[in-house]
Amino acid sequence: MQHAQTITIALQGSSLLKLVLLGMSGFLFSMLLTPLYTTLAYRWRLWKKPRTETVTGSKATEFMKLHAAKHERHIPTMAGAIFIVSVAIITLALNRSRAETWLPVAAFVGAAAVGLIDDIINIKGDGTGKAGLPSRLKLLLITLVAAVGGWFFYYKLGFDSMQLPGFGQASLQLGWFIIPLFMLVVVSTANAVNISDGLDGLAGGLTTIAFATYTIIAVLEHKYGIAGFCATIVGALLSYTWFNIFPARFFMGDVGSFALGTVLGVVAMYTDTVLLLPVIGAVFVAEAGSVILQLLSKKFRNGKKLFRISPIHHHFEAVGWPEAKVTMRFWVLGQVAALLGLALFVMGRYV
Repeated sequence: MQHAQTITIALQGSSLLKLVLLGMSGFLFSMLLTPLYTTLAYRWRLWKKPRTETVTGSKATEFMKLHAAKHERHIPTMAGAIFIVSVAIITLALNRSRAETWLPVAAFVGAAAVGLIDDIINIKGDGTGKAGLPSRLKLLLITLVAAVGGWFFYYKLGFDSMQLPGFGQASLQLGWFIIPLFMLVVVSTANAVNISDGLDGLAGGLTTIAFATYTIIAVLEHKYGIAGFCATIVGALLSYTWFNIFPARFFMGDVGSFALGTVLGVVAMYTDTVLLLPVIGAVFVAEAGSVILQLLSKKFRNGKKLFRISPIHHHFEAVGWPEAKVTMRFWVLGQVAALLGLALFVMGRYV
């Protein structure tokens, strides 16, 4: 008969202090970089150009109607570079660990580079079309980042199994199949977070909730390098969200959303919580799912839409919800989902 584990958090004062300091460092460093970014953004005219076409190539009439007033004023993009730089520098200087933080930082920066290219094309473009890299090319580049990460995860770090929630310490041995699983999780999460970045404060708030949850999970697993990395992201994102809440001073851009989504998937793999990630990130799942369902509905129902517009946060805008209300209600749902995921994690491992 298998006995339940006991939750033991042997967190020394020095470890707790380090987590707090990493989180505060992320916040303060991002705050210090924000005026520099803002100065450069306005000097170089890094204005976000709205998309005028949907993923299927049709005119994005509903989207343009919803956000015409917002884009009448110039709003800089690529502000995600602030927390990318902050988290990378702080982690390499204060929380560097081959076993726990090398891969997350590399994936963070690698995905940010893909997003940066997309943002630069958006800024340099003429404001027509989909405003950025072609979707298939972005998917290919993010998949390459995930493939390199999966290779390192298996061949250099030795991960080859997946925890089965509710079965104590039972795990499923995958061998090299952990690489395609890693790729699937990372690419899916990267795109889901990218899709969710569409309203002032939405993606910043939701990812803050997710990484705060993973800070706790990593502490419970005694993976303090990962916990510190997540705490640094939380601090940096709190700084970003301070300026991004409605009405936003700037947008994170794909440089930020792809980096956050990619590394969220990496953290889920590190903490062996792949099956809990869709619960903790339930809002991200709903956002990505709404896009998929909309495309399927158009294809198999002679062009009929399931939603007024997708992703689903824009649907609620279209039916009359103010932007700030949509954002805050999605934050509430994100918090509920995170608490449920944390509860399931504790019950699956220790009850």
